[in-house]
Amino acid sequence: MTSASRVVEEPGMGRVEIFPLPTDQELLFALLKDAFEVWWRDIVFGSLVQGAVFEIRAPNAPRKVSLFDGYLTVDFGDWHFHVCIGTHKGTPRNPVDPDLARVRRTGRAELYRVLGTDDAPKSWGLRLFNGAGDQQMTVFFPNPFLEDSGRIAKHPDWTRLSMWDRFRQRYLGLDSDPLDRNGRGFRCAG
Repeated sequence: MTSASRVVEEPGMGRVEIFPLPTDQELLFALLKDAFEVWWRDIVFGSLVQGAVFEIRAPNAPRKVSLFDGYLTVDFGDWHFHVCIGTHKGTPRNPVDPDLARVRRTGRAELYRVLGTDDAPKSWGLRLFNGAGDQQMTVFFPNPFLEDSGRIAKHPDWTRLSMWDRFRQRYLGLDSDPLDRNGRGFRCAG
């Protein structure tokens, strides 16, 4: 565990090491633009809440990643999504109540890795939570224990940690961690 992180026990996930990120609009926009414009082929994204996991793969590179009134929009052409990451005011004719705007906006952002029983990481990603603590989105990073199809790989492919290593360095100022390459496999938590 690094000094910039903490380990928590989460129902359904087990032990999770959390690396907090700033939640300012500029950083979140840069980070999400990086994730979706550069890594769109490699990531799976959606929500991960008790009782539901949405694992979505981008059909193509986004046509546009934009920001308007605090909302990030990632547009893939046939479909798109929005996440409130910044100051949201509404329109002069229909302003948004400031308390509601605070709930909608990302209140917590973190890079994370799920630790196995041997304390070695087995899953890596990014999570955003709104001002009420509800999950907005999870971005599942490429996993060395899984193939692109989602099947468990016969042998780990450590090159699949390149996104994790890059995001650690770029957004946390941390070098790659040898601990990330100590895991023995991937199993979903119960």
